[in-house]
Amino acid sequence: MSAGTGGDVLLKLETLQPTFSFKIRGAFNAVLTLIEEHGQHPPPLVTASAGNHGQALAYAAGAAGIRLTVFLPATAPRTKTDAIRRMGAELIPCADYDEAESRAKAHASSGRALFVSPYWHPDVIAGAGTIALELLEQEPGLDSIVVPVGGGGMVGGIAIAAKSSPRPIEVVGVEAQASTPFRQSLAAGRIVTVDVRPTLADGLAGNLDPDTTTFDLVRRLVDRMAVASEPQLQQAIVGLLRHERVIAEGAGATGVAGILGSALETRGRRIAVVVSGANIDLDKLMSLI
Repeated sequence: MSAGTGGDVLLKLETLQPTFSFKIRGAFNAVLTLIEEHGQHPPPLVTASAGNHGQALAYAAGAAGIRLTVFLPATAPRTKTDAIRRMGAELIPCADYDEAESRAKAHASSGRALFVSPYWHPDVIAGAGTIALELLEQEPGLDSIVVPVGGGGMVGGIAIAAKSSPRPIEVVGVEAQASTPFRQSLAAGRIVTVDVRPTLADGLAGNLDPDTTTFDLVRRLVDRMAVASEPQLQQAIVGLLRHERVIAEGAGATGVAGILGSALETRGRRIAVVVSGANIDLDKLMSLI
């Protein structure tokens, strides 16, 4: 990527985390904070997820002995759903992510569990922000951080940490072209509902919760939003495997796809791209190759 773009491109491999995505950061931060607040008998949890957050929260909740219910789309990759079941969480399939989020919040409103949003819960955002803290420590000369964007929790947390640096660092978010709630909401000046189409970046697809805090975070702190097409997503997934021996799911490769699509100026700049997850079904990966 460096040779092809004229920049110095670095990959932040969240694919190597437990549960193979960055979501473990926010999940453990939320669970540990809950234990601090409630002692050894915290309430049951409920969440909505496209897969990775549910998997990470199941891992963290299981380690703490907390019951968890996960609402997620029936189309979620089997590698994610199988892992959630294996970790002991209750899994409830829904038509799509928007329905999953609505039903999870209704479940919480009934008093049966505490809702942990996959992207706007403050402890989840803070956990994601530790990505930028590590980058600033490891690579103090960074000019830009490129981040896949779904609900905005990761890019919001990273932007909070990056903007605390005395050195100006550009934060660029990249959405999948099939699901651009931020790009359209920012243009409208308010959260709007968008049509969500099928995409390789299934982990990013869906509308924004009206209760989310991430819209204001992104509007204030993220320098630019870019878009990656489906061919660019495929090129990124295959390119990461071929050239770097890195397995990435569609959502995880979206930042790379944004650079391949010339979404930002790279020449002469030092850029970190977050590769955020590796949970892609093997048959899907083989078909893309």
